[in-house]
Amino acid sequence: MPTGERPVAPPRRGFTYLVLLFVLALGAAGLGGLATQWQAAGQREREAELLFRGSQIAQALGRYAAATPAGQPRAPQGLDELLDDRRSTPPQQHLRRLYADPFSGHADWVLLRDAQGGIVGLHSRATQRAWRRHALPVAMPGRQPASVGDWHFLTDHSPQTAAPPPTEGAPDPSGRPGEAEAAAEAEAGNDQNPRRTP
Repeated sequence: MPTGERPVAPPRRGFTYLVLLFVLALGAAGLGGLATQWQAAGQREREAELLFRGSQIAQALGRYAAATPAGQPRAPQGLDELLDDRRSTPPQQHLRRLYADPFSGHADWVLLRDAQGGIVGLHSRATQRAWRRHALPVAMPGRQPASVGDWHFLTDHSPQTAAPPPTEGAPDPSGRPGEAEAAAEAEAGNDQNPRRTP
């Protein structure tokens, strides 16, 4: 070794290896967080699209029922009848296009039918946990909607959404009191004396 030159120290490979492992761990954690955020954003987007598409089809079912000629069924047997309703002349189009379920990518909706087999609503086949908790469509009776498949999109003309008949003594849908309630009010009115002013 020439005089006056310092010996070259060997590189600290162990320290470099630890730094590299630390950087890789930080990168993996960051990528995991980004993946979770991306998945959440995708879920919210699909839920919003499901609400839009389901409500569009439910509204089309309502228009189909409202445009029913006398003596014709008020609910279609297939969703394609919403695209080309030939019950009258000229044919009507109640739905612009047949929407696919955003969770499956196909128009494989679960159809809800009335006693005559007509379609009165639908819902998704998806079983993903629903993140949205407000402004939701009708859910199954007595159940909190846990999955997006629990969101039922029903037409206003569906028997499932019809108001129950008024009970005895309760006001009817027109807002008038029931017979028993009207009789009770009349009897109470006869028993009360008008208030006298001094």
